Amino acid sequence: MATVTVGVVRERAPGERRVALVPEAVTLLRRAGIDVLVETGAGSGAWFTDADYTAVGASVVPPDELYARTDAVLCVGPPDAESAGSLRSGQTLIGLLEPLHHPALVRELDRRGVRTVSLDLLPRTLSRAQSMDALTSQANVAGYKAAVLAADTYDRFFPMLTTAAGTMRPAQVLVLGAGVAGLQAIATARRLGAVVTAYDVRPESRGEVESLGARFLDIQRPPGTGSGAGQGGYARELTEEEQRAQRESLDAHIARSDIVITTAQVPGRKPPLLVTTAAVEAMKPGSVVVDLAASEFGGNVEGSAPDKTDVLDNGVTLIGAGRLPPAMATAASTAYARNLVALLRHLVRDGELVLDPADEITGALMGGTSS
Repeated sequence: MATVTVGVVRERAPGERRVALVPEAVTLLRRAGIDVLVETGAGSGAWFTDADYTAVGASVVPPDELYARTDAVLCVGPPDAESAGSLRSGQTLIGLLEPLHHPALVRELDRRGVRTVSLDLLPRTLSRAQSMDALTSQANVAGYKAAVLAADTYDRFFPMLTTAAGTMRPAQVLVLGAGVAGLQAIATARRLGAVVTAYDVRPESRGEVESLGARFLDIQRPPGTGSGAGQGGYARELTEEEQRAQRESLDAHIARSDIVITTAQVPGRKPPLLVTTAAVEAMKPGSVVVDLAASEFGGNVEGSAPDKTDVLDNGVTLIGAGRLPPAMATAASTAYARNLVALLRHLVRDGELVLDPADEITGALMGGTSS
C-alpha cells in the first residue's frame, strides 16, 4: 500500500521558535501510516532535539532531501522566498499561510502546481473541525501569555493581599475583545486574583465573560446599529460611526484600569482602533497596556507596534504583543501539532493525500479552489 510522507521544515521567520510537529505528534502520525521527515534543527527553538525525533521513528534530514522526498510540507508560518522556491509541482504546503495577507505567495505557488492548505481559513463554526482549529489553539496561548506578561510588567500585585503592612488592593484589568484569546486572558487574570472587566461588540459573549467570573462592560451603541457578530464566529468590522462611539464610551473605563489587554482582530483586515493616545495618556503611571492585535497593519492601541515595548511619558507601559505564541514555543508547538495530526488524519485516505475541494473542511482550507 502507498504511504504518505510529510516533512517538517525549520521555521525561518525572525523570532519564530515554533515547530509544526513535536515528537509526540510524530508517534501519532506513524501509527496512522504516515512517514515523517524532519529538517535538521527544526525543533530546537521549542526545545526538541533531533535525537527526540529519531527516537520516535522520524528521519532527520537536510532541507534539500526533505523537499525531494515528501508529499506534503508542514510549516507554522508562511515560507520565505527560498523555502517557497524549493517546493515542487504536486507537493502540498500545509500551515498558517495567511493567504489574506500574502495573496501573491499563494497565487505563485498555485501557478507552479503547489497545492496550499491554510489552517487560518478554517471556519470556526464547523464543530467536526474543532480539533484542527490552529487559530484557536494559538489564541489560547496568546491570551494566557498576555495576562502573565501584564502581571510581570505591572509593579503591583494582581490579587488583593492582606499583610502585616496593610491591605493591597487587587489590580483592575480590562480586556477588550472576548474571543478565544480574550477569554483566556480573562481566565488567567482571574486566576491571578485580579478584578476583571471585559467588553466585546458581540452581545452574546456576555455569558462567556460572566461564566469566568468577570464583569461584562455595557456600552451604549449608536441608534439603528445591529449586533457586532459577523460570519465564521468572528466579530464583524464596525462602521466608522460605531468605532468612534465605542472609543468614546471606553475612554473613561480605560482611564480607571490598571491593566488593559486588547485582542480584537478582523481576519485579513486592519484591526479596529479601540484605545486612542488620549485614552492611554489618561491612565495612571505604572499602568500596563498589552495589544495582542499589534501588527504591521496597525493594532487596537494607537501607537503600538509589533514586538515593541515603550514606557510612555506618563509612566504607562505599552506592549505591542502581536506574536506571543512563539514566546511559549513548546506549548504552542504541541497544540499546533495536535491540530495538524487531526487534519492529516482527515486528509489521508488509504495511503494517499486526498484534497477534495467538495469537502467542506478541505475546500475551506484550500480557499475554495479546485487546484
